[in-house]
Amino acid sequence: MKKILVCFAAGCLGALAYSLVAWQARALGITRWAGVLMAPSLKAGWLYPKIVQGGLWGLLFVLPFLKSRFFLKGTLLSLLPTAFELLYVFPHKTGSGLFGVGLGIWTPAFVLLYNWLWGVVTAMTIRFSK
Repeated sequence: MKKILVCFAAGCLGALAYSLVAWQARALGITRWAGVLMAPSLKAGWLYPKIVQGGLWGLLFVLPFLKSRFFLKGTLLSLLPTAFELLYVFPHKTGSGLFGVGLGIWTPAFVLLYNWLWGVVTAMTIRFSK
């Protein structure tokens, strides 16, 4: 039970890191410069679901593989929420098209980077919680 709780909490922390970096990239104009119209905010309506979803995705870290290779595990597991977001959320929930290209051609790269950050922060949190 402890491992499940740690993985959920680590996923939440990873999602907070994802959210803060995405928000900062928008605030600095990096996404606008790249032509990406993603609009993250630090309001509860945007932030809370991201953190809960990050915690739920963090439960994947319970899977017993690559135990000693936490960086690689975080990188590989980050591909699952990335695929979900690009192949399901953007086309079906936001209407932004497959891979979210309706928000800009570089949207998949930003999503991949943000989810990679989530995976690495989650993996590092789990690794250092022992």
